[in-house]
Amino acid sequence: MNESSLNASVGLKLRTVRLQRHVKQADAARDLGVSPAYLNLIEKGKRVMPFPLLWKALRYFDQDPEQFMGSLGQGPVDETLAKLLDEPLLKSLEIDPEDLQHLSAEPKLAGTVAALFNLYKNTRTQLEKVASQRGAGTGAGGMQGADVPLDYSPFDEVSDFLQAKRNWFPELEEEAERVRRDFALDRQVTSHQLVKLLADRFGYRVEFASGPAGSSVVRRLDPETQTLTLSPTLTEQPLKFQLATSLGLLVMDRDRLLESILGGTRTRHAETPKLIKVNLANYFAGGLLLSYGDFFREVQRTRYDVELLSQIYGTTYETVAHRLCNLSDPKQLGVPFHFLRADLAGNISKRYSGDGLKFASGGSCGKWAVHLAFLNPSQLTRQYSMMPDGTTYFCFAKVQLQPIGGSIVHGTAYSIGLGTNAENAQFLAYGLPTTDLRRDAVPTGIGCRFCERTDCNQRAAASYRFAFSFDEYTKKDCFFSPLLVHEAGKDAGSRRRRDGD
Repeated sequence: MNESSLNASVGLKLRTVRLQRHVKQADAARDLGVSPAYLNLIEKGKRVMPFPLLWKALRYFDQDPEQFMGSLGQGPVDETLAKLLDEPLLKSLEIDPEDLQHLSAEPKLAGTVAALFNLYKNTRTQLEKVASQRGAGTGAGGMQGADVPLDYSPFDEVSDFLQAKRNWFPELEEEAERVRRDFALDRQVTSHQLVKLLADRFGYRVEFASGPAGSSVVRRLDPETQTLTLSPTLTEQPLKFQLATSLGLLVMDRDRLLESILGGTRTRHAETPKLIKVNLANYFAGGLLLSYGDFFREVQRTRYDVELLSQIYGTTYETVAHRLCNLSDPKQLGVPFHFLRADLAGNISKRYSGDGLKFASGGSCGKWAVHLAFLNPSQLTRQYSMMPDGTTYFCFAKVQLQPIGGSIVHGTAYSIGLGTNAENAQFLAYGLPTTDLRRDAVPTGIGCRFCERTDCNQRAAASYRFAFSFDEYTKKDCFFSPLLVHEAGKDAGSRRRRDGD
C-alpha cells in the first residue's frame, strides 16, 4: 500500500469508527485538540495523520492499534467497486448496480478495474498539478525540483516561495519597527515623513517629474545620483506606499537581506530573485506603514474590518488586505486568509493562499466572490463558497476603481478578494449568519477544467473529470455541463448503442 493509499485508508477507517460511536466530527476534533476542518481533511485522506495524533485518536475511540492497522485496506470487492460509483467520471458512464453485481462475481476482474481506475486518478492528480503550476518535487523553499511543470513561470516560483515561508519575514518586521522607532513615525505615516526619512537615513533626494510621453512609470530609484523620481499624478495613499517600497529596496541593499532570506537557495528562473526582492520591498512597506503589534491589536478590535482599517491608517484597501496575509507571527497569529486580485476580464494578477485554497492556471471559478464583486462595485460582496469536496470558505471582495482624467476606461478597475475557512467567519465583522452551510453556500470549484460539478450554469469549458457524452436531443442549462446517463434517458442510451452497432 503506497503512502497516499495508506492516508486514505487511515482516514476512512477513523471516520467509520467515529460514526459507529455516534461521535460528531466537531466533538471529536475538540477532544483531540485539532480543528474540525483539519479532521475533515484527515478523514478524506487529504492530510497525513501524524502518529502522535493517531495514537491519541485510537485511545479516544478505544481501539486496539494492532487490529486497527491490520484492518486497513480490507473490504469486499463489491464494496470497493461501489465506492467507485461516487467518482464523477463513472457517474457519466453507463454503469449501474447490476453491472457491479456481475463484476463482483469475478474478483480478479473487479480488482483490475479498481486498480486501473485508481491509476487513472493518480494520473489525473498529476495533470491537475501541472494545470495549477505546482510541481510535486519542489524543494522546501518551493523553488526548484525535477517535477516542476514546463510552464512554471517566475511569478509562480515567487508565489510558491511566499507560501513556503507562510508570507512571514521576521527580519523585515524587525527592521521596519527599528525605522519606526528611530524616526518616531506616527501611526498614520505621512508622505512628508517618508521623504525626510529617505534624505536623513540614505541621503536620497525625492523629486516629482512626468516620464516621457506615453510612459506609465510611477517610480524610478537611481542609486548613482541618489534620486527617487515619482510621478506627480500619485495621490497621498499610493505615494506613501511607493516611498515606503523604495525604503524597503534600500534597506535590503544595505543589509543584504535578500541573500539572507533566500539562504543560498537556487531558483529555476534568473528573474525570480529580482521579483522576490520587489515582493519583499512591498512587504517592508506594509510593515512600515502598518506596524505589526499596533495593527494586530486594531485588527482584533475592529474584527478584520478592512474598510475601517484603511481609514484608521490612511492606506488603501488593497494595502490592508495584503497586510492581513502577513499576520503569521506565532505569538500574535491572525486568521489565515487567501488573497486574490482580479480584473474585469477575470484575470488573476495577484494571489496568495494562506488557508489551503488551490488555484488553477487556466482561469478561476466564475462563482467566486472576487469576480461577482464587479456586479455591485459600490458594495462589499460577501458569500460562503463550498468546493466540490465539501470544504467551505467565507469570502468577501471589494472593487477598487482608479480613473484617469475622470475615465475608468483609461484607468484601472480591480476586485480585491479575501477569504478564509468558514469556521473563521465568526471572527470577522463581515461574517454572514447561517444555520445551514450546505444550503447557504455558493457551489464553487477551482476552475472549469477540473471541476467535478455536474450541474453548473456558469461553466465555461468541459471538465477533464468526465467522459465526453453528448446527446443532441438533450440539453442542460449550460452546454458544457456533463450529461449523465440517467439524464439522457433510455432513448438516448439505445441510440448510442444503435450508433455503435
